[in-house]
Amino acid sequence: MRQLPHSIATRVLSTSLLLLAFIVLHQRPAIAQAEKPNIVYIMADELGYYELSHMGNPHIKTPNIDRMAATGMRFTQGLAGSSVCAPTRCVLMTGKHSGHTSVRANGGGTPLRSEEATIASMLKEQGYATGGFGKWGCGGRGSTGVPEKHGFDEFVGYYDQVHAHSYYPKYIVRNSEELPLKGNKGMSTGETYSHYVIVEHGMNFIRRNKDKPFFCYLPITPPHGLFDIPDNDPAWAMYKDKDWPDQAKRYAAMVTMVDRQVGDVFKLLEELRLDKNTLVVFCGDNGGNDYFVTKEHKRGFFGANKHPQTGIEFRGRKGTLYEGGLRIPMIAKWPGRIAEGKVSDHLWYFPDVLPTIAEITGAKPPADIDGISIVPELFGTTAAGREQQKHEYLYWELGSKTAVRWNDWKAVRPSAKADWELYDLSKDISEANDLAAAEPKVLATIKGFAAAAHVDAVEGTFHDRAIHERDRRAKFGDFPQPQRRRRGKNTKLPQRGLIPTKDLKIVRVSSQADGNDRSGASMIDGDSRTHWHTQFNRGIKKHPHEVVIDLGQVRTVKGVRYMSRQDSGWNGALAKCELAVSDSADTFPTKTNPVTFRKTREPQEARFNGTGRYLHLRILSEVNNGPWASIAELGVIGQ
Repeated sequence: MRQLPHSIATRVLSTSLLLLAFIVLHQRPAIAQAEKPNIVYIMADELGYYELSHMGNPHIKTPNIDRMAATGMRFTQGLAGSSVCAPTRCVLMTGKHSGHTSVRANGGGTPLRSEEATIASMLKEQGYATGGFGKWGCGGRGSTGVPEKHGFDEFVGYYDQVHAHSYYPKYIVRNSEELPLKGNKGMSTGETYSHYVIVEHGMNFIRRNKDKPFFCYLPITPPHGLFDIPDNDPAWAMYKDKDWPDQAKRYAAMVTMVDRQVGDVFKLLEELRLDKNTLVVFCGDNGGNDYFVTKEHKRGFFGANKHPQTGIEFRGRKGTLYEGGLRIPMIAKWPGRIAEGKVSDHLWYFPDVLPTIAEITGAKPPADIDGISIVPELFGTTAAGREQQKHEYLYWELGSKTAVRWNDWKAVRPSAKADWELYDLSKDISEANDLAAAEPKVLATIKGFAAAAHVDAVEGTFHDRAIHERDRRAKFGDFPQPQRRRRGKNTKLPQRGLIPTKDLKIVRVSSQADGNDRSGASMIDGDSRTHWHTQFNRGIKKHPHEVVIDLGQVRTVKGVRYMSRQDSGWNGALAKCELAVSDSADTFPTKTNPVTFRKTREPQEARFNGTGRYLHLRILSEVNNGPWASIAELGVIGQ
């Protein structure tokens, strides 16, 4: 065979190598071509799956988040790391499920261990600027879990979640130092709305780091906590004249305020010409709550866990491991990288965020994580260079509660003493039909997963718990701090002769202090450590107070059994009351049964006779002559 001259051969070889390099370059996964992309992760506190307007909610307006969903990817099966604040944040930050995390309690200050890696510490090793703005929840001040010891250059907001309940505390925290807020007195009183300050620090962080890669983590506090928003906020003007409960109006305004600020983030990224190289994620932190229950809205005024068109419900709510406690809104947007308007049914949860960010940024994830990168789902299998891997199972634990997801099967153990329940979510998204007895082999497999997933928690430590306790008191500021619940003995309401609690439903209460287990549902939840309390922030609601309870069917009623709150406070303990029974939830006899309860924490009874489906309790006074009303447990004697 004739050989080419050396000069021609060299040119041919060079051309071939260039062609090969071109082919290889263009066959590389598209995601690998993005150098050091920015990450903005926005997480709203306790926002419900069906509370955004693109999900069909008829009440709350969220045009910017709707636009994000239309131009990005929306997930239908994005699940939280836990159903309450602190544990879910720990799962998100560490990439470990709640059988392996250090923070599994919702005490607010439980700390990460000093050596634990987070998304921020992983990205910091890649040269990223790292900032957090909002509610941390993975270690109070004075502990091994503070964010600046876990990769954050800067964290501004609340380290403890009790502190985070107030939008008018006297200070928030920046890198463990107190940042004073002018004119604030605590609770709902003050001049400086903390959320504005936190968001502005986040926006300034993006501006300062526009010339280098950054991770901006925004675990913002609204709409959770005291439902406060300044009266001059544009969002409040949209709702203030609605014929709704005041707290419901403020909640809606807070969600719309968050929506406006999400829009502001996108505007800033476009202004700085960073939008094409920035992944923006928006999600909730755990399942929504059934806030503002009325007789027309038995799953809450805004139906966080109820499909607004079909009426199909997720069982449970925040704090449970049913779908209502875990299903969250989740949207991701990256122009030119993520296909516009895609709706993904891929099943994933918070442990997957860390390995996904690791793959996108070229970082090395920690070896002990439980998550799986969802890059193929986000960018497509061609761009990722592989198919999307799936979990063998997903796992959650919260105190004595446990849940496991295995494909479409979901097993839930509501408490250590309860039996396992089993549901086929492909046919029963409301978790109403327990198949545990019918599918013993499936349940046995899932119980095996649960046993393998759990190891005992090893929490971080405090070197100065007094600083952390100062932050917890900061919520109350100049206002008296309520006494904590008594530990140890938990007095139970005797159940003999009572209509089963499961048959009772709260139709309405005249007012309630939402959050902190003070809603009307707390008086019939079987847990005397929780209590209903009437509204005391943004105006104190005064007597008379009323409670209407649905007994499930027409009953013969013989009386009620009542217990006052079981902490060391007496505010709201019932004194003079009137009781009546009726077939209508709206009309009750003018002739009532008067009763006066004593100042004691022991169970008390009020006997009377009546027949009907609805019980009406009208509260005229409390034992200290204050304006409040409060009930730890209320049972109905009858059949």
